[in-house]
Amino acid sequence: MSVESTRKSPDSEGASSVGAPDVHVKTAGESAPPAATVASASRNPLNSLMAGSAGRNLGLVIALVLLCIVGVATAGDRFASVDNIMTILRLAAVIGVVSIGMTFVISGGGIDLSVGAIVALASVWATTLATQTMAADFHWILMVFTALAVGAGCGLINGSLIAYGRIAPFIATLAMLAAARGLAEIIAQRRTQIVTNRDFIDFFQASVLGVPVLVIIFAIVAIIGWVLLNRTTFGRRTLAVGGNAEAARLAGIKVQRQTMYLYILLGLACGLAAVMLMARTTTGTSTHGGLYELDAIAAVVIGGTLLSGGRGTIVGTVFGVLIFTTLTNVFTLNNLGISTQAVAKGIIIIAAVLLQQRVAARRGSP
Repeated sequence: MSVESTRKSPDSEGASSVGAPDVHVKTAGESAPPAATVASASRNPLNSLMAGSAGRNLGLVIALVLLCIVGVATAGDRFASVDNIMTILRLAAVIGVVSIGMTFVISGGGIDLSVGAIVALASVWATTLATQTMAADFHWILMVFTALAVGAGCGLINGSLIAYGRIAPFIATLAMLAAARGLAEIIAQRRTQIVTNRDFIDFFQASVLGVPVLVIIFAIVAIIGWVLLNRTTFGRRTLAVGGNAEAARLAGIKVQRQTMYLYILLGLACGLAAVMLMARTTTGTSTHGGLYELDAIAAVVIGGTLLSGGRGTIVGTVFGVLIFTTLTNVFTLNNLGISTQAVAKGIIIIAAVLLQQRVAARRGSP
């Protein structure tokens, strides 16, 4: 009898193990895999490709291209114009930043229903008369710091309640949704607050080589998110906690602290999204961020991140955001109502979850 020790490691966009060694005991009578099975696997490289992250991303690219073809066929130059493409990218940038943060939380086995309300609260707090007056005396960056601080504070509350208070993520974030939206209404007195700092507006509404600053911010956040999830210890711990929290704890990972960090990270993403929304609309209001939780979760799921945790993909999330934003744009150009858009999004989410379950079942079958 011989003992073989193996160590699992996460792939670039896949599930992660906690890093603890797995011990496999091979008996003398145990045979190697049948040659036919090995040969069959080697003869089907396409199946291997489609089962990995490259295959999932390829499917998303195909879906996005098909949507663009439908847009050109139904709306013509109105869809294919440079101005419309930039409009799609600007709209995708705001919800995209939130979705990147949501990817980390869902990969870690959590969920957050309060992201839209946090965006609204951050936008209102950063555009109050007192904040804008201080920003005028000092620098508009103060408005950015205010929004980020509000978002991080809400994330800290969510993370603490979930990690240390042992409250289910659904309940804790549902409570934050109601509280943050209500507090935003109280602060703004149900009024729309106008951004009066021209330097703030000019900076975020500018373009660099024809690319809007908001889109550049989204790209930078996506790159940082990819590196953080796939090339750092923080990302490996996130996937380990999402895959099996108890095994992660036994491997020495501080699961509660890691969970709290994930919600703080999402809160920071909401604060940054609020800044981008303030710049795009030049307002701060309690109605900002409506249904952002639905859009963010949908983009993350469509992108290939498992709702059960343990696997996350930033690239997939970016494509998921672009698909939903393009879909909304095509519907709008064809004068289809918001209700129709909501139905379509719901169908796509259900289809994505069913596909995830089917793939998981095929991988788990002998």
